[in-house]
Amino acid sequence: MSAQMSPGQRLLLLDTASLYFRAFFGVKDTSPAPDGTPTNAVRGLLDMTATLLNRFEPTHLVACWDDDWRPAFRTAAIPSYKAHRLVEGSADQEEVPDDLQVQVPVIRAALEAFGIPVLGSPGFEADDVIGTLVHRHTGVMPVTVVTGDRDLFQLVDDEHQITVAYTARAGVRDAEVIDQAGLQERYAVASGAAYADMSIMRGDTSDGLPGVVGIGEKTAAALIASYGSLAGVRQALADGDPAIKGARRRNLEAASDYLDVAPGVVLVARDAALEDRPLSLPRELADPGTLQQIVETYGISGPITRLMQALKLH
Repeated sequence: MSAQMSPGQRLLLLDTASLYFRAFFGVKDTSPAPDGTPTNAVRGLLDMTATLLNRFEPTHLVACWDDDWRPAFRTAAIPSYKAHRLVEGSADQEEVPDDLQVQVPVIRAALEAFGIPVLGSPGFEADDVIGTLVHRHTGVMPVTVVTGDRDLFQLVDDEHQITVAYTARAGVRDAEVIDQAGLQERYAVASGAAYADMSIMRGDTSDGLPGVVGIGEKTAAALIASYGSLAGVRQALADGDPAIKGARRRNLEAASDYLDVAPGVVLVARDAALEDRPLSLPRELADPGTLQQIVETYGISGPITRLMQALKLH
């Protein structure tokens, strides 16, 4: 890794599924394709990308992809992980509205036709692709992660200029940029690593993570503030620290098996295998023919033009 940050450079990492789900549910489908195919997620995702490029002015961009939305290494550790999102009777298929499912291949084809790197990794989620790319670029250039998923707050790192543009509250146009001060203000945790430890104890029903009974967000943050980390809390518990007593001690002890495996589920991977590709913004369209075909088939010239302008492609 370079010892010095590259001046003027910035890597923008898109949690692509988070954005196209937001587009699907947030953009009315007033302009379906001539054949009736819905296009709201495609339109929304392309416009979101243009908005983000104009706001953050990155030099490098990746659309991070879920090659596996529910990896085996996570479900082996905690079988309930994302289990509530499975199609009934399926062991691996995520419940996605049909009108969105049909648009996902179009989104990918359009991004690739622009020349925007779309990177996934077999057996890993987009979160892991993001974690790996952040790890590779730490100390090389500032990184902004765009997501509506709080899990990725674990990557926030002021020292290395790694921030999260969080879309869940204010949308993409006014996405909140989360740094360590933001984590302290919102959750009373001082760093991305502390956020991860807090979230392990708190649990997350949206991901099927049970957490520790009786340990909510505030209690988890207070424990980390007192003992430095989840490992510190567990060491204090093992040492019989009298400050951890009563129901809190019993609940933490009862959750020992969960706490053994939860970090391997909650923490994003930093070593996912990724295709070696240049990540700098495209200087020309990778596949003008496919892009023109998408415009004609789906009638989405407006978002295509706006993204071309944001990329400074003509």
